[in-house]
Amino acid sequence: MPDEITPYQDEDHDRLVDIWYRAVRLTHTFLSDSDLQFYRSIVQNGALKEVEIWVGRNEREEPTGFIGLDGTKIEMLFVDPECHGMGIGSRLIKHVQKLKGSTVQVDVNEQNEGACAFYKRFGFVQTGRSELDGSGKPFPLLHLEYRAT
Repeated sequence: MPDEITPYQDEDHDRLVDIWYRAVRLTHTFLSDSDLQFYRSIVQNGALKEVEIWVGRNEREEPTGFIGLDGTKIEMLFVDPECHGMGIGSRLIKHVQKLKGSTVQVDVNEQNEGACAFYKRFGFVQTGRSELDGSGKPFPLLHLEYRAT
């Protein structure tokens, strides 16, 4: 079945780290190379095992994107840059909304305007803002929430 969404499997780990890295290089242009390496080591060394991961797969069952959850909070959503604009992120969001119910939260880097616009298209609204990211670095976060009506 094309465009399937499945739970995380250990054998996906390196492919998901690669998707994360290539997506972040493309979309997080405000990060320096040293910032990228800092965050990559976090993702490589365990961040994917600390959250509930759902993986979007193509017709060859290869990962094309993934979403990571902590309860009803989206901790990460990344799509292979070669697959941007194909609806993978949208399907992952809809999967989470169906799975988790009426309220879902996400923090988005304020400088990542594409991600901010993406979530707002799905009805997420800003509920707050932090000057620092979760690692204490000066990359402001917008706190967004989706509530089904």
